[in-house]
Amino acid sequence: MAFKTEFVPGEHDGRDLRFRPADPSAARTLRPEQVETFNRDGFVSPLPAFSADEIRALKDYVDDLIDQVVSAPDRRNSYSITSYHLVCAGLYDLIRTPRLLDYAEDLIGPDIVCWGMHLFAKMPGDGMEVPLHQDATYWPLTPAKSVTVWLAIDDADEENAAMEFAPGSHVLGSLPHEEKPLDGSRVLKHAVIDPDSYGTRYVNRLRAGEVSLHSDLLLHGSGANRSTRRRSGLTIRYTAAEVAPLPGEEWYITPSMHCRGTIPDRWPNCPRPDGEHPEFMAGITGDFDGNPAGTDDR
Repeated sequence: MAFKTEFVPGEHDGRDLRFRPADPSAARTLRPEQVETFNRDGFVSPLPAFSADEIRALKDYVDDLIDQVVSAPDRRNSYSITSYHLVCAGLYDLIRTPRLLDYAEDLIGPDIVCWGMHLFAKMPGDGMEVPLHQDATYWPLTPAKSVTVWLAIDDADEENAAMEFAPGSHVLGSLPHEEKPLDGSRVLKHAVIDPDSYGTRYVNRLRAGEVSLHSDLLLHGSGANRSTRRRSGLTIRYTAAEVAPLPGEEWYITPSMHCRGTIPDRWPNCPRPDGEHPEFMAGITGDFDGNPAGTDDR
């Protein structure tokens, strides 16, 4: 199979991948200047979200979830926990945390759906990188009006491979990407071409319990975790309800849940799961966790 296949997201599929600034004067939770920062840089960070006691309990919950997934006799790894709100009540409830929705509302408006979440857990000595990319390259959604809340479960800094942003890259439109092999060195296979051309990176240092917010068009990624400390963060994908999947791609939003406001019928509303059942996702792996398609070593 040939790799380094170049493509420009949205170029031929009809997606509208232009950044839509938020209105600073409409902000109710963020300060107007924080919304202005988001419009200018494509992110705002750090922001408070959970108290010390709350994040301690959440960390215990995530520790147990990771242990269950990683120790299971299947192909899953510490990056495989995606859309587990479908089977884990704790994650479902977390997505509906009022403070997180308040932040999202100030950036994408009052009608909010969440179509997915993903736990990125970089274990100590983890050699996997997340290449610099735009989230919108992966998502068959239009227009681009989504925000990711990145919740730090552990402290994140340069030592343990904190996420990095390319400030201002979200206003450049759809950028050329390439497909790279899943050879054990990376989690996601899409990477922006010529990543060093996008200027100085911002290191997204967060304390456990803090969050950052970033646009779906912002270039971001993270390196390998060569430290002896874990770095886990939970991404929650909030989208304005006016957004729609491309025709034929409706399957992509089947994990969605209604969070706030008035939601069109095209968005499914998955029910709250009955308890904690990560074992139900035993067969779900893919390029989101670095697993090449078509192999099975169970």
